[in-house]
Amino acid sequence: MSTTGKFLSDIEIAQSNKMGHIKEVASGLGIIEDDLEMYGKYKAKLPISLINEEEVAKNNLILVTALTPTPAGEGKTTVSIGLTEGLNKIGKKATVVLREPSLGPVFGIKGGAAGGGYSQVVPMEDINLHFTGDFSAIEKANNLLSALIDNNIQSRTRSLGIDPRTIAWKRVMDMNDRSLRDITIGLGGTANGIPRQDGFNITPASEVMAILCMSKDFTDLKERLGDIYIGLTMERTPIYARDLKAENAMAILLKDAIKPNLVQTLEGNPAIIHGGPFANIAQGTNTILATKMGLSLSEYVVTEAGFGADLGAEKFLDIKCVAGGLKPKAVVLVATIRALRHHGGATKEEYNDANVTRVEKGFSNLEKHIENMKKFGLNPVVAINAFPADSEDEVKLIQEKCEALGVKAIVSEGFTKGGEGTKELAAEVVKVIASGQNNFKQLYDWKAPVKEKIETIAREIYGADGVDYSKKALLDLKKIENLGFSEFPICMAKTQKSFSDNDKLLARPKGFRVTVREFEFAAGARFLIPILGNMMRMPGLPAVPASEGMSIDNNGKISGLS
Repeated sequence: MSTTGKFLSDIEIAQSNKMGHIKEVASGLGIIEDDLEMYGKYKAKLPISLINEEEVAKNNLILVTALTPTPAGEGKTTVSIGLTEGLNKIGKKATVVLREPSLGPVFGIKGGAAGGGYSQVVPMEDINLHFTGDFSAIEKANNLLSALIDNNIQSRTRSLGIDPRTIAWKRVMDMNDRSLRDITIGLGGTANGIPRQDGFNITPASEVMAILCMSKDFTDLKERLGDIYIGLTMERTPIYARDLKAENAMAILLKDAIKPNLVQTLEGNPAIIHGGPFANIAQGTNTILATKMGLSLSEYVVTEAGFGADLGAEKFLDIKCVAGGLKPKAVVLVATIRALRHHGGATKEEYNDANVTRVEKGFSNLEKHIENMKKFGLNPVVAINAFPADSEDEVKLIQEKCEALGVKAIVSEGFTKGGEGTKELAAEVVKVIASGQNNFKQLYDWKAPVKEKIETIAREIYGADGVDYSKKALLDLKKIENLGFSEFPICMAKTQKSFSDNDKLLARPKGFRVTVREFEFAAGARFLIPILGNMMRMPGLPAVPASEGMSIDNNGKISGLS
């Protein structure tokens, strides 16, 4: 706290913290200095050789997810970091494993992704900005493939005969820039290439990002890069990145990006941060390698999956855990009273107004998420992420309703108190793991028909009455089957604001159907992407971007970053 009694901003708290040298953090994990690739004093890359599959299987993976969020988010990262601090406070060896922030949200509206208050990872500014250059490397590898595609179309001697109208690959940039969603390239004469329609996605939406997060080692990374689908020839033959001999050059650009990054929490505990796909349009979790690295080096690993449990957690469990052979031992479901008020009908201006009636009405959203986690064989612990406007009556109501569902709900005060405020939550998570009551099982079989897999997610997780398909979606599905991709898992692209594909349907909607508008697929990442509604892969900036409130002084000290 400041001397005036005003709570310090996230960046002020981070800047007032005294960090230990990264080699000290590594030493606590049993890593010798010679194994570190240091980026200054406080960041380091970890070699993949440190992963030990026996330790991965033995140690305890904890997933932090959430109810359906308000636009500001409900604090999964803050709770993940706070829980890690709390576990270490009660004598457990714990590491938090997180995604890397994207510059688009940092300078847009959502802010960074390094936690908040007294539950942060540091150096906060570096993590939220360029960090160790992973996003830049992913961007360059993606755009190298774009350049190779257009170069091949231009070539008279080595052309593969790619039909420009069928190219599915887009360029990427890690910034919110709506003007780049749809563009025309190759204008200005024959020397500038063949004119065609193109566009940009944001870097977290790149398949290269998804591939990095799904790869098991460097050999697997190269194979997956080669499997990227580009389009068709004039004779309707599929073309992949390997046909352009692109995979090795792309992998060269990712040779350092594939290594997980080690930093620390405010309390000096280890944090591994690696990869950063969005959860509403991609799989929304950090890399398999980072999670396995954490499990190789510590007894407990806390990780999070983006947005609500209907998106991030479902994908984490059905895609990442199955692909990586991971078995979570516990789930923490983050809830905030403001979000329950929101689902109970409160307007944005009323989020901070105590209202037991609205919380009771909005509880149906949390109830559905609890039910969903149980379908995976996981009985969650609910973490009530505390806010100053929470009332005792509202907290008591949530705890009583959770108790009736056989779930413990505990107030988490990591934002204001760090690990001291999460010791009770940490103890309950340890208790759940020790009980052995959780036994993870996937929701669907990857080998089931595509429509059956989608129907299972829609009915079981969203609560939909069924699934409808547009004509385009049915044509896309036929293409997927012809290409031999039917046994890929499902990575739904859906609004994060509702269980349904209509962001206006709050709480726990019933009597609705969802519509698959079209399909995309990630042949290298190996999942199918049914698109529900109009999902943007290149966000735009708000009327007042967060960048306007940022500044930097002559000594390089940054303010206004959150």
